[in-house]
Amino acid sequence: MGEVAMGRRRPDTPTLEEVAARAGVGRGTVSRVVNNAAGVKESTRRAVREAIAELGYVPNLAARSLAGRRADAVALAMTERDWRLFGEPFFAETVHGVGDALAETGVQLLLTLIRTDEERKRFVEYARGGRVDGVLLVSVRADDALPDMLAEARLPTVLLGRRSGDERIPYVDADNAGGARDAVDHLVGQGRTAIATITGPLDMYVAQCRLRGYREALARAGLDGGPSWTAGGDFTEASGRRAMAELLARHPGVDAVLAASDTTAAGALTALREAGRRVPEDVAVIGFDDFPLARDTVPQLTTVRQPMAEMGRALVGLLLEEMRDTGDMRDTGEREGSGETAERGAARRRVLLRTELVLRESA
Repeated sequence: MGEVAMGRRRPDTPTLEEVAARAGVGRGTVSRVVNNAAGVKESTRRAVREAIAELGYVPNLAARSLAGRRADAVALAMTERDWRLFGEPFFAETVHGVGDALAETGVQLLLTLIRTDEERKRFVEYARGGRVDGVLLVSVRADDALPDMLAEARLPTVLLGRRSGDERIPYVDADNAGGARDAVDHLVGQGRTAIATITGPLDMYVAQCRLRGYREALARAGLDGGPSWTAGGDFTEASGRRAMAELLARHPGVDAVLAASDTTAAGALTALREAGRRVPEDVAVIGFDDFPLARDTVPQLTTVRQPMAEMGRALVGLLLEEMRDTGDMRDTGEREGSGETAERGAARRRVLLRTELVLRESA
């Protein structure tokens, strides 16, 4: 009959182990060469390819996929308690940036929204089932356990933003404190001396950083940045309108405000218009993000630009590195996410991107 039963290897078919022995390298190195992964010396890569040619080894793609549990898909998980916030521009821009970065990779993007502890547990079980190869997390708050749950499940994970200054999970973030300092420096340079701020939710590190940058710049300029000059918001337009009204009631002489997002700034513009204040003549306004909304307000917003396209590319690049390393660990029998290797990888995979102040009409 010539052929053996389906699913069994023919006796004369060379194995990955035989290729490794012929090339004088480990099985994992052969796997990396077959997968065209980085991190292999050219001389070693050449030796492996020669061994493959001499033995006539043909990679079993189905077996590789099964062994690595590859789904050719990653999840973009947005963790937010308030469903209304998913309508904010930040989420649309994030999906757009990540989708563009994945477009050339052949990896499918799955979008999931998570807001409860039960949904966190279900998502981890779903991801552990081999349905995705990695996870990108967005809008993670300080007390969110999901990144740690994914790490314990040994799932490659990268955060957009971070939970604290000592985040251990790989992340991509913008220099939020630096961006806020630049904005306040610009206002001071214009001669503004009564500068307030509207924060984001302060259980998010991004909002803490923007508030810290505001206060550092005011302190450097010798201006008052006490608590009464700060009003809380949650990145929404409604919160910006409400917070600006509060600030006007506390400090009728306020002459500038830094808002923690463009949507919050749009709400502040509405409150100022309702109070009969001219922008920028009476009160200068600066937003944060530079989403399309900033060009649609009246007047157009001066704002701090986050490099969303670059952040999307960095997120995808870090996640692909995490996925590659996890696959290499499986091939070589190492424990995923363990000890020194995981700590060294996390320390290497932290990206902080610069912001840019974009000047328009409002300040």
